[in-house]
This record gives sequence, structure tokens and C-alpha cells, in this order.
Amino acid sequence: MDNNKMEQLKKKYKDIPIPLQLDGVVEQALRKKNNKRPLALWGAGVAAAAVIFTTSLNISPALAKSLSDVPVVGDLVEVLTFKEYHVSEGNYEVDIQVPKVDNMENTSLQESLNNKYLEESQQLYEKFMSEMGAQKAFGEDGHLKIESGYEIKTETNQILSIGRYVEETMASSATTIHYDTIDKQNQLLITLPSLFKDNSYIEVISENIKQQMRQQMEEDESKVYWIEPSDPDAFTTIKENQNFYINADNQLVISFNEYEVAPGYMGAVEFIIPTEELQGVLVSNEYLK
Repeated sequence: MDNNKMEQLKKKYKDIPIPLQLDGVVEQALRKKNNKRPLALWGAGVAAAAVIFTTSLNISPALAKSLSDVPVVGDLVEVLTFKEYHVSEGNYEVDIQVPKVDNMENTSLQESLNNKYLEESQQLYEKFMSEMGAQKAFGEDGHLKIESGYEIKTETNQILSIGRYVEETMASSATTIHYDTIDKQNQLLITLPSLFKDNSYIEVISENIKQQMRQQMEEDESKVYWIEPSDPDAFTTIKENQNFYINADNQLVISFNEYEVAPGYMGAVEFIIPTEELQGVLVSNEYLK
């Protein structure tokens, strides 16, 4: 390409008019970003993207289309990183991120969740500091690591499922994870019993899980579940308030922590329960479809 053509292209590029709306969009996005802590995982980018998408439809149809595919937490409910704990002293490490639910109309539920997250994280940190101090007092060069954080497991127009995990490593490691599932539209916390007519769901779900366990072991020799009646740790039934979440396909997912129903190498395990198996015991198909 000769120099004249190159100069012409540069001139055309510089002469492209910048939409008047763009300055306002950028200013608004930056103001929102500076006034709030970063969102967990993809949330930080999503908050700004939501502002841009709202005000830039007339700027670029292509941009509007690409942003419409971004999962948006929305103005009603956000999940933020509220507080962090960090310690790194030789073989002693702790890394804890505390989630905070924000912008809920149900302020009582919001406060209850946030207090729980903060208290659990503080207790975890204090436990770590106490154990580290005890080991150091005896002159031990121990090995202790705690990592805790959270993830948005499900985000739809109606459902928000937040998973909070803890991985503790001493002589061995163990991972636990707990879920909270929120109905964003009705601003309430969904519990497992609230989905069903009565306690008969416990047996229905438990039998389905046992079937899935047996099938998985038949198909994959590396998978092991404790379901033999002769095993003192054999899985029999789920708990009334068994750990669960609702996935993006509106299916019930039952979760077990590491070592709860299987050897440690299996990690935390999950089972998707087909909704048709639950149809006879469901209160309604509001959440599970």
C-alpha cells in the first residue's frame, strides 16, 4: 500500500464521529465502578456492561447484540466481595473472601444472609489463627491452609444460587460447600422442604440418587459410592434440609460434601434429580420444570 493511500485511511479513521452518548456512558460506568466494590467472579464486568447496554442501543446494533448475550446480575440483586482475610506465613496460609448480597427489597433476608456469611468467615479466620498460634507455641513448623470463597452457581431472571466453599488442608484436605438459593422476583429464600407437599420427597430423592450411584459405578470403575448395607457409612437417605441448588435448567441438584457419601478422591459430588421423578410430590412447578 503506497503512502498516499495510507494517509487517506488514517484521515478517514480520525474523522469518524464519536457518538455524543458515549462520554455519558463511560462516565456513568466509571462512576458506578468506583462507588461499588468488585462483583464476585464475572460480576465486576457485568455491572458496567449493564449500564452500557442500557444506554448504547442507538450507538451500535452490533454492540447491543453482543452485550445482550452477557449474563447480567441486574439491579435488584447483586453479589459483592464484602471483606477478605489474607495470611501467609511460611506453611500457614489463609485466603477468605466474604460475599455480600446487595440491592434486595427484602432487607431482612438480605441482612440475615450477610450476617451469616460474615460470621462464618470470621469464625473460620479465628479458627485458623488459633490453630496456627497453638502450633507455633510448640515450635512446630506445621502445614495449615484454608481457602474459602464463593461462586454464582445459577443466575437467571428468577433464580440466584450462591455457593460458598471451604477447603481446609492439614495432614489431608477436605472441601465443603453450602448453597443458598434465592427467588429474586419474590425476594425469598428457597428451602428444600418448601418445594414439596410433605416429607415424602426425602425417600423419592434418596432412591433416585441410589439408582444414579449404582449406574455410575457400573459404567465407570473409578467411581465409588458408599451404598452397600453392610457398610457402616452407607448412604441411606438425604437430610430434610439437604444441601441443594436449582440449576439454570430449573432442575433440582442435590449436593454432598467431600467424604459424605464417597471416598475423598471423589470430591464433592452432585446429582441432578429429573423433575418428572418429583412430579408427584412437588407443591408446584414454579421453580422445578
